[in-house]
Amino acid sequence: MISKIARRNKIKARIRGKISGTAARPRLSVFRSNKAIYAQVIDDLAGHTLAAASSKGIEGGTKTEQAAKVGENIAKKAVEAGITEVVFDRNGYLFHGRVKSLADAARKAGLKF
Repeated sequence: MISKIARRNKIKARIRGKISGTAARPRLSVFRSNKAIYAQVIDDLAGHTLAAASSKGIEGGTKTEQAAKVGENIAKKAVEAGITEVVFDRNGYLFHGRVKSLADAARKAGLKF
């Protein structure tokens, strides 16, 4: 039986083989832990993080609501940095719940993917 972590790493490797972030269209990567959710806008060619946001310090609300706030924050920071279009990297997680909430909020706040 394959563990959850091994399963996610297998999916993650398959996704990362297909997508890559460039300066013109960077990658929006999501990491979800049990307590928090993190998002980064990454230029893979240069190896630089262009913008980052997390739910650390966001008080109140459910985890899904916090993820939506992180989505808004990352979109605001990306737009300030001149980025309007990204490639979404769900990092092996199912596009459901907190990951979907973050993506929907980022789209609503101005990012295109």
